[in-house]
Amino acid sequence: MNERAQVPALMVGGAISAIIPQSIEETWRLATMIVEAGLAPQALVGREPAEDAGDDAWKRWGKKGTSAVAIVIMSGAELGLPPMVALRSFTVIGGKPALYGDGLINVVRKSGRAKSVELGYLRDATKEALLNLGLHKDVVAQMNTVDERTIGWCKAVRSDTGEMKVEAYSVADAKQAGLWDERPTRRGKVWKNNQHVWDDVPNDSSWFRHPKRMKQWRAAGFCLRELFGDVLGGVRDEFEAREIAGDLIEHHDDEPAPRARLTPPPVPSLDAIDPIPDNGFDKDVEGMHDGAEAVEEEQQNEGGAFDYGKFFEDFQIALQGAKSTAAVEDVWTEFDVEAQFHDDASSRELADKIKARRLAALTPPSAG
Repeated sequence: MNERAQVPALMVGGAISAIIPQSIEETWRLATMIVEAGLAPQALVGREPAEDAGDDAWKRWGKKGTSAVAIVIMSGAELGLPPMVALRSFTVIGGKPALYGDGLINVVRKSGRAKSVELGYLRDATKEALLNLGLHKDVVAQMNTVDERTIGWCKAVRSDTGEMKVEAYSVADAKQAGLWDERPTRRGKVWKNNQHVWDDVPNDSSWFRHPKRMKQWRAAGFCLRELFGDVLGGVRDEFEAREIAGDLIEHHDDEPAPRARLTPPPVPSLDAIDPIPDNGFDKDVEGMHDGAEAVEEEQQNEGGAFDYGKFFEDFQIALQGAKSTAAVEDVWTEFDVEAQFHDDASSRELADKIKARRLAALTPPSAG
């Protein structure tokens, strides 16, 4: 008999539909599949444990990730989103689910309660154009600068009540909120000479790469949360969630950790510094530069205020790369510590102590 003739024919024309769990057990099973397949966003599951972390660490990571994915699936279901769409629409900020900008718009449009949702962008708009958009005359009267008249906007109308809402988010608003970013580069760690060092890297902030889109989404967040509060059920957009959590600079799973700290970190006291480890890198100075690049422009506007965090971070990294006492002296000379802190005794003392500890780490123990 011809075996090929026994193979059933492929069926075509079937309807495509999402798999929607109907119980907590089904939700858990689906969440487990997603985590084990590696399809869960890192914002939900966190980073994987090290390979040698042990079975217990992997079990705890798996349970935590599965629970987070299950919660997002349930949160999405309450807003009418299928499971996989919910995973693409939600992030977690400050321990709470929040919707990305496009996710927020998707939820409102799918609800059936929106007659229309429009987004747009205006650069240095005339006051007549702003009034024609639907903004209140009192608001328009206060938009006098180019930054105030360069806006992303959102206009929405409810289908059930006919209520209309218009919101604008300007360059001036973004600057005031600490979101605006025009720098082509930022400070970041790169791999050079077999070590991580601070250097200028391309600015990957979405506020630099896509400023028009970001202003539109910010306007949409204000507009839709007010007009469709009953649809969104208290779920915030990612931008508002970040402000509440104190993390002003947005970031996604594939972006570096946020750098939003609008004041420079303080110089640590000498008493707070533990002995330098064998690798010569002082953990109390490590991280002092975190967020320093976020204040560079502000400092320039204020007359170039000295960034102690950046200095000591770069100084520490340079000393870590010094493999001899002569190299340590070269670093000391390069950073011109004596001139830099000629009238700052506490900072000079800290620099001396860091140098001494690095020299001690390079000195082999005596045989006796």
